[in-house]
Amino acid sequence: MTVGRKGARRITVDGVPYRWRLRRRPTYGQALCWSPCTYAVEHAEQSGAPLVVVTDRPHLSNWLGHRARPVLPAEVADTIRTALDQGWTPTKPGSPFLLDLSYGFTAMP
Repeated sequence: MTVGRKGARRITVDGVPYRWRLRRRPTYGQALCWSPCTYAVEHAEQSGAPLVVVTDRPHLSNWLGHRARPVLPAEVADTIRTALDQGWTPTKPGSPFLLDLSYGFTAMP
C-alpha cells in the first residue's frame, strides 16, 4: 500500500519529508457517518510501511451533511510525531501502521 502521488500533499516534519493523502470521496461507511475519516502518510523519498490515521470526525463530504472539521497540516504533523513515538518506522518495509485516534467518534444513525 502506498500513498499515490496524485492528490498527495507534501509535509516536512522535523526535517523529514512525507506525503499524506485524504480520500477526496468518502467510502460508503464514511459517507453515511458510520465510520470516521482516515488518511494515509508515507515517507516522501523512501518506500516503507505507510501510516494510516483514523480520526475522530466524519468525512467532510459525508452525504448526511453533518458538520466536520478539515484535517489540517499541523494535525498531520502532530500525528506523524505521535506515530514515530509509538514505533512507526516509515522507511522500513512492512504492514501499515495504524494510529487510531477515533476515541469519541459516534456513528450517526
